[in-house]
Amino acid sequence: KGTIHLFRKSQRSLVGKLTHEFRLVAADRRSWKILLFGAINLICIGFLLMWCSSTNSIALTAYTYLTIFDLFSLVTCLISYWVMMKKPSPVYSFGFERFEVLAVFASTVLAQLGALFILKESAERFLEQPEIHTGRLLVGTFVALFFNLFTMLSIRNKPFAYVSEAASTSWLQEHVADLSRSICGIIPGLSSIFLPRMNPFVLIDIAGALALCITYTLIEINNYFAVDTASAIAIALMTFGTMYPMSVYSGKVLLQTTPPHVIGQLDKLLREVSTLDGVLEVRNEHFWTLGFGTLAGSVHVRIRRDANEQMVLAHVTNRLYTLVSTLTVQIFKDDWIRPTLSSVPIANNILNLSDHHIIPMPSLKAADNLNPVTSTPAKPSSPPPEFSFNTPGKNVSPVILLNTQTRPYGLGFNHGSAPYSSVLSQGFQIPGMGATQGFRTGFTNVPSRYGTNARGQPRP
Repeated sequence: KGTIHLFRKSQRSLVGKLTHEFRLVAADRRSWKILLFGAINLICIGFLLMWCSSTNSIALTAYTYLTIFDLFSLVTCLISYWVMMKKPSPVYSFGFERFEVLAVFASTVLAQLGALFILKESAERFLEQPEIHTGRLLVGTFVALFFNLFTMLSIRNKPFAYVSEAASTSWLQEHVADLSRSICGIIPGLSSIFLPRMNPFVLIDIAGALALCITYTLIEINNYFAVDTASAIAIALMTFGTMYPMSVYSGKVLLQTTPPHVIGQLDKLLREVSTLDGVLEVRNEHFWTLGFGTLAGSVHVRIRRDANEQMVLAHVTNRLYTLVSTLTVQIFKDDWIRPTLSSVPIANNILNLSDHHIIPMPSLKAADNLNPVTSTPAKPSSPPPEFSFNTPGKNVSPVILLNTQTRPYGLGFNHGSAPYSSVLSQGFQIPGMGATQGFRTGFTNVPSRYGTNARGQPRP
């Protein structure tokens, strides 16, 4: 017999687990290209940071942050490949698609934090503007531009491609789109490039490089060093404006909100489901975005007692599966609720039992149109509801017998047992008047004595 270890340590540490998952991704040949670009990106970032320090240019530093963002996008692409390889587990029953959403959100937020850092440094430089050396400024600009464009156009980054198309447009894209419409009106052949909207990452790379070229030109001509700080602020604002809509979109996905562009389609599908045969009600519906392009949802469906659960489940799933790929449907049958016999509302002037005697007859005029099973309006072809109560005169309204005079003892009523079958033939006769029972009223718990029994003694 082996030794029982109550508190056995995990076989792998966090670093070991990360190493194991990295080997799993590196085994795929598609990831070799991404790893190669990541290594070149690190080398490029090292050279750019050295040139930023030698030129003392904060504008080139702001543009270098875009190259660092490219490194984050490459990591996100690796995570996307890893998600495709992993299968759902008991801990992550919906899969690992939210990891790539989290990676996009973290990358865009870090890019915005870098832009805020550039704005803070630029505000300090306006107070004391240092001298800018333009020796390697233009070289660093073209190296960063070439590598950024080559990375964006060579690698298909699925998460960022989806977010850039699904998220709202940035202010830079809107202004460029307005300018592109004017240009395409003159040269229609450029409409395939500039319209409907340009890639936001390519657009910010070109705009940042253009700002650095203007900075280099003005410093070389007039030694106007403040333009470097202005260009840094412009690049930081463009970075923040480009990344903010993507952060908002990925953040809403993480918060499990319903995408606005599918609300109309979901409402239409739910209306179709509510009209299916056997479906009485659709409740507690909740739909959210599980990952980029993946919609999940859950819904409760109440059906009739005589409906086939499997048939209804198949029809509901078939209708909703066209839009919701991960769907949970809970089917439950309607509860059997018997209608209760209730008396009419009691007025304040009916509480004196010596003056009024009430024979409560339930008003079932409104209940005739209801189905006792579903409590919903029944169809004209459905049979009338059956009750387990043998109550005569169900269509007779409550009868109130008014008596303003004092009732003497020993009224001449027939004290025999009146059968239910002869109630209607004898008019409004009181059912159940036996030798030990007086008038029957709707108040069974009222402590009063009335009537006499066969022996002439007051009956409680």
